[in-house]
Amino acid sequence: MNKGWIISIVSSVLIVGAGLGGYAYINRTIPAQLTTKPLLAATASSAASKPNSLKTIIHESQKKVVMIRQEDGILGSGFLYNTSGDVITNAHVVAGTKNVEVKTADARSLKGTVIGIGTDTDIAVVRVPELADTKPLALAAASKADVGDNVLALGSPLGFQNTVTTGIISGVGRDLTIDPYIYRNLYQISAPIAPGNSGGPLIDAATGEVIGINSAAATESNSIGFSIPVSEIKDMVTEWSAHPVQNLPKTASTDTGAGEEQLSLTDEAEYVVSYFYDSLNARDYVTAYSLLGSRWQGKLAYAKFREGYLNTGTVTVDRISSEREGDQAIVSMRITAEERKDTGTVYTSYQINYTAGYENNVLKILSGKAEKVK
Repeated sequence: MNKGWIISIVSSVLIVGAGLGGYAYINRTIPAQLTTKPLLAATASSAASKPNSLKTIIHESQKKVVMIRQEDGILGSGFLYNTSGDVITNAHVVAGTKNVEVKTADARSLKGTVIGIGTDTDIAVVRVPELADTKPLALAAASKADVGDNVLALGSPLGFQNTVTTGIISGVGRDLTIDPYIYRNLYQISAPIAPGNSGGPLIDAATGEVIGINSAAATESNSIGFSIPVSEIKDMVTEWSAHPVQNLPKTASTDTGAGEEQLSLTDEAEYVVSYFYDSLNARDYVTAYSLLGSRWQGKLAYAKFREGYLNTGTVTVDRISSEREGDQAIVSMRITAEERKDTGTVYTSYQINYTAGYENNVLKILSGKAEKVK
């Protein structure tokens, strides 16, 4: 096993995950429709109130998955697992450091502190105080996955945050050793592989519960990965959360091959704009609205924004491109919208240009202009 490929299951389908940086403004204007933490934003008509369809599970899970970066560029993933703001990840993602940068799904960059790390078990816990009291992902009560079960794997391959892939459990009870870590009773998963997903959650596609932590990939195949069952590490991470370790043991750092992979401004702008439409498709209007810049929000009240999309069904992004202009990015896209009218449903294409830029270190959609394609 090549150490450079100690990475987790990764996605081939980019379902981007930006989020809710406009929380403060929204909380002033629609407090009855927003919970106390930005990652929990939802309305009565949002995806959260609908049955657990695959799209709903993906959309809600993405909000609790984070990207983790060390100062030297080592990149990995993690996920919120309790209300203390604690994030589970792999030990090799945070090896050799006490403090890391944690980038949330709503594009915030927060400070995290390693409060527990395994020496021979590839598991660690990072505490992020600003995520305290945020609803976490649910951990499965017991190891119950079987061969053939449908699963979702989330993470940040090559720096593309909140990428997701669907797959199946292709094997159980696998054992392997990648010095210095010993892996026991692993789930084997069918999925493509790329650097940056170590520490991301493996989710039961039927229930939305986390059943494993994606941890390793096979060098002989780009479509086999391995995940540590939650049941194998639950007691360990719970102990670290209850009693944070002050003097962390020395652990081996592993080159994931992902240290220099970073998104450019144009990449991130496409990421945010695409998630804007993902949120609209999930009827999560609060999330979509929060991606707009403060000036746009100041001119367009949330109620009016939501009303404008109530008769819009699925929006398909046909193509998207971007270019940088100074400290901003111009995102050009063509979409096809399903629009419900009194005369029936019609499908209309639009050419749209968005301007994206940073407000308080959070990337926002600052303005947009749309034209109907004839």
